[in-house]
Amino acid sequence: MRLIRSIYLCCTIVISVEGWAPKLPEERELTTNLSNLSLRKVPTDLAPASTTVDLSYNLLSELQNSDFHSVSKLKILILCHNSLQQLDIKSFEFNKELRYLDVSHNRLNVVTWYPLASLKHVDLSFNRFDTMPISEETGHMSQLETLGLSGAKIQKSDFQKISHLHLNTVILGLRTLSHYEEGSLPILNTTKLHIVLPMNVNFWALLCDGLKTSKILEMTNIDGKSQFVSYETRHDLILENAKTSILLFNKVDLLWDDLLLVFQFVWHTSVEYFQIENVTFGGIVYLDHESFDYTSTVMRTVKLEHVHFRVFNIPQDRIYLLFTKMDIENLTISDAQMPHMLFPNSPTRFQYLNFANNILTDDLLKKPAQLPDLKTLILKGNKLETLSLASCFVSLTPVMHLDLSQNLLQHQNDDNCSWPDTLLTMDLSSNKLAGSVFRCLPRSIQTLDLNNNKIQTIPKEIIHLTSLRELNIALNFLTDLPECSHFRKLSVLNVEMNLILSPSLNFLQSCQEVRTLNVGKNPFQCTCDLRDFIQLGKHSEGMLLGWSDSYLCEYPLNLKGTQLKDVYLPELSCNTALLIATIVAIVLVLGMAVAFSCLCLDLPWYLRMLGQWIQIRLRVGEATQEQLRRNVQFHAFIAYSERDSLWVKSALIPSLEKEDGSVLICIYERNFDPGKSMTENIIDCIEKSYKSIFILSPDFVQSEWCHYEGIAHHDLFRDNSDHIIFILLEPVPFYCIPTRYQKLKDLMGRKALLEWPKSRHKCRLVLANLRAAIDVNLSDNRQACELQTFTGLNEQARGSASSLIRTDCL
Repeated sequence: MRLIRSIYLCCTIVISVEGWAPKLPEERELTTNLSNLSLRKVPTDLAPASTTVDLSYNLLSELQNSDFHSVSKLKILILCHNSLQQLDIKSFEFNKELRYLDVSHNRLNVVTWYPLASLKHVDLSFNRFDTMPISEETGHMSQLETLGLSGAKIQKSDFQKISHLHLNTVILGLRTLSHYEEGSLPILNTTKLHIVLPMNVNFWALLCDGLKTSKILEMTNIDGKSQFVSYETRHDLILENAKTSILLFNKVDLLWDDLLLVFQFVWHTSVEYFQIENVTFGGIVYLDHESFDYTSTVMRTVKLEHVHFRVFNIPQDRIYLLFTKMDIENLTISDAQMPHMLFPNSPTRFQYLNFANNILTDDLLKKPAQLPDLKTLILKGNKLETLSLASCFVSLTPVMHLDLSQNLLQHQNDDNCSWPDTLLTMDLSSNKLAGSVFRCLPRSIQTLDLNNNKIQTIPKEIIHLTSLRELNIALNFLTDLPECSHFRKLSVLNVEMNLILSPSLNFLQSCQEVRTLNVGKNPFQCTCDLRDFIQLGKHSEGMLLGWSDSYLCEYPLNLKGTQLKDVYLPELSCNTALLIATIVAIVLVLGMAVAFSCLCLDLPWYLRMLGQWIQIRLRVGEATQEQLRRNVQFHAFIAYSERDSLWVKSALIPSLEKEDGSVLICIYERNFDPGKSMTENIIDCIEKSYKSIFILSPDFVQSEWCHYEGIAHHDLFRDNSDHIIFILLEPVPFYCIPTRYQKLKDLMGRKALLEWPKSRHKCRLVLANLRAAIDVNLSDNRQACELQTFTGLNEQARGSASSLIRTDCL
């Protein structure tokens, strides 16, 4: 606590010193904090550039003349709460800029003054002086503004030495006071007098003289047990020549009747503002408002704060009516645990009433008070529950400012509200109000605070608040920005800390007068719905308060904590119309490209050929040895009509056969055995060929090839066989095929026909498919064939072997 107090004191001093000496921009203040270090001597290594040195709360018992010679720029020196017994101000003659010297709370009994012209603040309070530590040299310090003194005796002669000084503040911090010469205090010429009272002192004598001394009088530590009991209480005291207009009491502990006597005495003085803080009273209440003389006063303001009662059974009519019957303008009774307040039956001229931080209930509101001049009513921090009762209570007053915050207020839809037309400002924050509160608001309201309530929506059926300028609905449960159809003059809107995921900007159309908007600290969902709001924040030019630090994404999780200004939401993904238009355009372009490819480039044919090529390659790759056990010796057997032989020999065969002889084509003209019948040759070639290629044309159908219907029943002509390849050289209508060739019709209907194209580019692709279809390794079969031929040559006639070589292993 000492450290905190020291820091606070140091900051206060620095602020006050700044007013005495305006600094140039290039000046730098250096503070040396050496408090709470248990120092017994002033360190010799003080920084020469120090302007503030704090040596409070140490064990210093004496000061040397040279302790502060090195700090020539010293302005503030704090030596309070040490054990100093003597002080020679001449020790600071080299500190020409010293303005603040605090030596309070020491053991000083001797002070040697030196007319240091720069000193403005000297505090010698709470020391052990026998008399006031004032000398002739003190009177020569013309710059002195604040003087703190202490002494066991106060005499007129002490203050006469400084009576010509115009002081701002005099502090009498008295540890003890064994003698006070009446009339001593009025000799002082000061604006403010602060007396910290010791025990067993004549309170009334100091109060009377204090009221004659300064405009502001503050008295601390008023204890009725010693200061009132030890000295006679002045019941008939009348004060003349009083100067004080502001009277401040702090840390007061009195009986109720003694407090009433203080009020009665002050009531007939020059005091206009009377404030009592931290007051405790108790005892039996004998006196009341009926014995109080309210006449002949200039009192305007009475303020009681932090009031504590020692008794629990308080006669309310005696205590409360004492204050409400005061004919004054301003009354404050706050933090007093006051359960009720009574008002007189006659009108009062209160303009300001403050009953904050008590335990007032709806009982206060049930009986309207006669307050014809009331302008401000503060009932915050109580236990009020019904808003409609509050409206009835103030309906007959000209109140302009109403504070009902931090209560338990609620409003039901069927409750009627009646507000005065003069009401401009309402604070209903920190209550239990829902959206129905908007049906119970004065039309004249200009500033409305509904912060920290339970508002989920603003109903459409509300009173038209045509004068509303500022609306605070922060810390509620709104899910979107409100519309201004009922308050079109709204210029300031605060909806921070609600449940708004994606603020709708439709409200801007109805809230065209809004100049300041606070939507920060909401759980924003950073999707396309938020794009317009982000653009508003980027270009609002100060319209959005807290932008952009208070505007963070909450959803989705991958963007949580990201500032809205850093979120990128492209136009294409957020504009549905643009996205549809783009997709339609792309589909149209692709469709036109496909149509062009199909119509002009015959793309389906190429795709079909490509698919066939892929299927052929897969099938060839899956060919097993079982497929080649048929003693296959040729890659393909080609069957064609005689009229198509020119095309077969000049175009087809040269394209399929390779120069290295790795591809063998079987044709009847060179591979048929003259010793066998036509049917046997055909079947034999088909069995020895990996594939059988039939060149279909009208001539082929009418040729002798189709006369051999029996070969169609061969096993290799099964429906599921891949052995046969049909090449449609020219279109062959089904009606051109004789009915007796039913098997040929079935095969042509079920097998895929490879049409021979007219285009040269297409021919290359068809030939590639054919080569891929017959591309199989027959080297093992050929070796087996040669071995069989060699064996047959040894066993049979030489001519037969030559025939085998020519026909079977060509």
